[in-house]
Amino acid sequence: VVSKMSDKTYSVQKTRLYAKGKFMGYQRNHHYQRRGTAILRIEGCDTKSSTEFYHGKRVAFVYRGKTEKPNKGGNPGKSTIRCIWGKVTRAHGTSGAVRAQFRVNLPPRAIGASVRVMLYPSRV
Repeated sequence: VVSKMSDKTYSVQKTRLYAKGKFMGYQRNHHYQRRGTAILRIEGCDTKSSTEFYHGKRVAFVYRGKTEKPNKGGNPGKSTIRCIWGKVTRAHGTSGAVRAQFRVNLPPRAIGASVRVMLYPSRV
């Protein structure tokens, strides 16, 4: 992306304030699954020690609904885009997966879908 200000040309680099992740499924065993705990795979995170940075970080599952609803937070207008918020709680296994708990359990149709792992709150 190039923006032109007066005579000079500046290149503007797009930045992402979140890490990409995938919702892999629910915590489970042979007999039943716990829908309250989601298992996520975060891009670039492949060891148990590398998951520690993400502990406590906020996670957003952004999806599109059918009907327009009023925007939240006092923002004007309506939108079909919705979001379910959660938080990374701990590592899951030794290969870089993490467990997360959401305010509302993620729906089964979201398995395999993308989630955004926000880089806040910071623990540094």
